[in-house]
Amino acid sequence: MALGVAGAGVESVTNVQHAGVDEGGIVKTYRDFLIILRRGRLFTVRIGDDSLTPVSAVDAYAPGLDPGGAWYDEMLISGDVIAVLGYSYDRGGTEVGLFQISPDGQLAYRSTWHLRADDYYSSDNYASRLVGGKLVFYSPVFLDPENPSESFPAIRRWEPNAEEDDFRPVLPATKVYRADAPMASGEELVLHTVTVCDLAGGELACRGTAVAGHESRVFYVSPGSVYVWVTGLDLYSDDDEPPPSVLYRMPLDGSPPSALRVEGSPVNQFSFLESADGHLNVLVASEGEGDGMWDSDKAGGDLALMRVPLRRFGTGRQAVPASAYRDIPDVGDGEDLQNRFVGDYLLYGAGSGWGAPSDTPSSSLVAVPYRRDANATTLSFPHGVDRIEAMGSGAVIVGTDGRDLHFSGIRLGAVPQFVHRYTRPNASQGELRSHGFFYKPEAQDAGMLGLPIRGPGRPGYEHLFSESASILYLRNQAFRLNEVGALAANDSAAVDDACRASCVDWYGNARPLFLRGRVFALLGYELVEGRVDDGRIREARRVVYFRQPASSVGAK
Repeated sequence: MALGVAGAGVESVTNVQHAGVDEGGIVKTYRDFLIILRRGRLFTVRIGDDSLTPVSAVDAYAPGLDPGGAWYDEMLISGDVIAVLGYSYDRGGTEVGLFQISPDGQLAYRSTWHLRADDYYSSDNYASRLVGGKLVFYSPVFLDPENPSESFPAIRRWEPNAEEDDFRPVLPATKVYRADAPMASGEELVLHTVTVCDLAGGELACRGTAVAGHESRVFYVSPGSVYVWVTGLDLYSDDDEPPPSVLYRMPLDGSPPSALRVEGSPVNQFSFLESADGHLNVLVASEGEGDGMWDSDKAGGDLALMRVPLRRFGTGRQAVPASAYRDIPDVGDGEDLQNRFVGDYLLYGAGSGWGAPSDTPSSSLVAVPYRRDANATTLSFPHGVDRIEAMGSGAVIVGTDGRDLHFSGIRLGAVPQFVHRYTRPNASQGELRSHGFFYKPEAQDAGMLGLPIRGPGRPGYEHLFSESASILYLRNQAFRLNEVGALAANDSAAVDDACRASCVDWYGNARPLFLRGRVFALLGYELVEGRVDDGRIREARRVVYFRQPASSVGAK
């Protein structure tokens, strides 16, 4: 896992899974500007020339479009085109809004597009990626066997008088595939659709590929392919064998998918790694229901590490051999499982996740070398494993003991070793999604990290409704972690934004930002800049970037 960049010469502010694969998020950069997506609106803030100045604001949806029943979750930028990805329950599908940003940071609406799809929301995953300047996103489509043409993946440009007949297929029937494997009878057929779009010219030129299978799924995006793991659910009699799970590999160049029969289910996208040696590595749980909505929190049972050469993928008739599954230690049943590939290791452990902190917070981190058949290393902690992040050539493990928040530095050498623990008293994570964290390297195994925090003992789900109190910054020096300080929100800066859409921050509202040698904290509608002197961070200035969009002035 590595911090990546959105493109050549672009300084990333997103904690991505793969270098070269940007992920949809709530904050991006363009030249001298930050672009922020929040509560159904887009904002720009100028940071060039040592400034911190709000510039522009627009609604994140089309003028004249009713945003009720819609959520605008993710944003990506390619060149000067911003794509806002959301989901509309009223319009029944994925909604993509295109906006243009000018060299002076002004935002302008260009067009809106609707794609037939069912809700893609996941508590862990992101729906959209940007690879090679192309917008790539996943969407499930439940196929109505009585009216397939009315449920088939299709796209239309939104206009005030848009009709159902305006939809045009995003993929021909020849681009719908199914593995040579049985399916459970009685289960709804889902088209797991990967759509690749060119953002140039203000239009949305898209082509899609779909694979048919069960509803339960986990998808993962590598630089060259989208993998969709489709799990057969328990809709069979006690006397029958469960339908096999199928793993699809869908190349981003539009060539046909390939497949393998597999067992169990991954936890989420972080359970995967397409490694440089031509293998796919996956942590698999025997009991899992995919990562749709909150399903990734339900993974449990026995664990295994599956490792297969990419050349094994075929029609789906071939099953991954038993020898490709390596039994690995369990870490606790019924708890939230965190997992991530870092360096040469698969790391995993159990924590409290979206729930309340455990009364028995002690936990273990298991480190498994995925390329070689060597023994796993187990490290014990006096706290849960609620977050696993790459930090230089090692990792940092973040977790709560129910009252305090702990950061444990791990060296990943020939034998993984715990090095040092920093404890923040009376604190909890302020954000659970991967994008809430960022590590900025400064030298070999040296750098600074940032993470939003709140008060002690708070259930993870509360961050959806409560803004983070502050962002904590720690300095890493050879996996020893020391506090640099925190940048805090100002309660008196709260604004009445007359929110009309996306009024719950599903994807969070706080981010640590490191840009051009400067340190920022995004905290709701505040952007705070800090200065680091003598190893301590102090507030230099702050701005409330909220501006009422012209299209909303006078709206009731």
